Amino acid sequence: MTLNEIKPGQRVRIESLLGDDVVLQRLMEMGLLEDEELEVIGFAPMGDPMEIRLRDYRLSLRRTEAARIRVTLLP
Repeated sequence: MTLNEIKPGQRVRIESLLGDDVVLQRLMEMGLLEDEELEVIGFAPMGDPMEIRLRDYRLSLRRTEAARIRVTLLP
């Protein structure tokens, strides 16, 4: 399952990041690393971008970027 499939309010753990390019490097620089936990806050009115909470801050990601983040749901 990838992050772009998660609904607002759900919490997940990052399993892996897909790819090996500049976008992947930028995601990692923002703190999106394996084993990090995050929560999907919501989506913009047109569905893109999505807002997530990671540690003590919020990030906005395009759905195409979120599709490159493999996650597992947390209870």
